Amino acid sequence: MYFHQTIADLLDYTDWDRRQWFEWMSKRDAGFLRITAGTGGDGRFENVGDLVRHIFSAEKRWIDRLVNRPITDTATVPNDNVEGLFAFGRESRRDLREYLETLSAEDAATPQEFTLMNQSFQATPKKIVTHVLMHEVRHWAQIATVLRLNGLKVDMHDFLFSPVMGAELLLGA
Repeated sequence: MYFHQTIADLLDYTDWDRRQWFEWMSKRDAGFLRITAGTGGDGRFENVGDLVRHIFSAEKRWIDRLVNRPITDTATVPNDNVEGLFAFGRESRRDLREYLETLSAEDAATPQEFTLMNQSFQATPKKIVTHVLMHEVRHWAQIATVLRLNGLKVDMHDFLFSPVMGAELLLGA
C-alpha cells in the first residue's frame, strides 16, 4: 500500500475542506451555485456549480484512468444541487482511497502513459494523485474568490488553520 505522509496529509486536509464547504453550502439557497465563474475561462465552467462538479469529476476520472476503466460521464451529475454534488464527491473520494489502499510503493513510482485533451504524456501515479489533491485546493480557492467578489462571506479554509498536522486557533489572543 502506497500512502506517503504528504499524500495522507493532503487527503486529510481536502476531506476537512470538503466538510467545511458542504456545511457552508448546505446552509444557503442553492442559487449561489449559478454565480458566474467569469468570462475569462476556457468555456468548460460557466458557474460555481460547474467548478464544484469539476473538482469531483477530475478526481473520479483520474482514478478511472489509473485503474484502466472507462472514463465516467459526469455530465449527469447536477451542478445545481449541493447534496448531489457532494454525494458525487464522496463517491470519488472513496474510489481514490480504495485505489491508494491497493497501490504499492513500486507501482506508485512507475510512470504510466496518459492522454488528456489530445496530449499524451507520462506520469507516475504518485504525481497524478498529488495533482488531483492540489487541483482541488486550487479550485476551492477560486470558488472562494468568486463567492467573495459576489458579496458572500466564506469561512477560513487555509491549511494553516485546519486540524491537519496539528493546529489550534486561539480566539481572542
